[in-house]
Amino acid sequence: MEKGSINVLLAEDDRNLGNILKNYLDAKGYNTTLCVNGQEAVDAFGKKEIDFVILDIMMPVKDGFAAAREIRSMNRKVPVLFLTAKALQEDKLKGFEAGADDYITKPFSMEELLMRMHAILRRTDESGKASGNENVFTIGKYHFDFNRQVLSVLDQEQKLTSKEAGLLRLLCINANEVLDRSTALTQIWNDDSYFNARSMDVYIVKLRKYLRDDPNVELINVHGVGFKLVMKS
Repeated sequence: MEKGSINVLLAEDDRNLGNILKNYLDAKGYNTTLCVNGQEAVDAFGKKEIDFVILDIMMPVKDGFAAAREIRSMNRKVPVLFLTAKALQEDKLKGFEAGADDYITKPFSMEELLMRMHAILRRTDESGKASGNENVFTIGKYHFDFNRQVLSVLDQEQKLTSKEAGLLRLLCINANEVLDRSTALTQIWNDDSYFNARSMDVYIVKLRKYLRDDPNVELINVHGVGFKLVMKS
């Protein structure tokens, strides 16, 4: 992947450090989006094509651990690097459990940050796990294009609403795994109120109807937890 095509999401609540890092990465050929808290980072990730995520841990509104978990629920493959002043072993373990690919402790040099980024990108490219958001999926005999918001089979196309498309994308990314209700509500409706939860149930019914012609595809409720898109081989 060429540097100029790599979109970096940087979340750092220290505005001075954040601006220094953004300017440095931009100067090195990356396209950098700077956020000042974890919630802003999660929101930005859901709206933009992001290839690499850098998260400070100690941030207001939502810390780096929580932000990483939500980003991982949207995309399990995008590389995540933590920046932190914490050097304790348990903090590092917690970071990796939240989905980090690497962990760098402040203070650090710009050159070290860049080298760690290069190593992670090289590793993910070589393993075939291309970074970036997943937007095209095969669901049994169906083809789902998130960008076009279209679910198709043979010569038939079903145009989806933005919320239907967003929900189906999350289900596809987490195929054969449980998608937590609260995570889906936060990502698509921006809050997990009772009203929005009932609205999401309606969308699940609609998606189930769209997928009903393939017996190898099943969208099931996991009571008290969430939903699972099951694709049988």
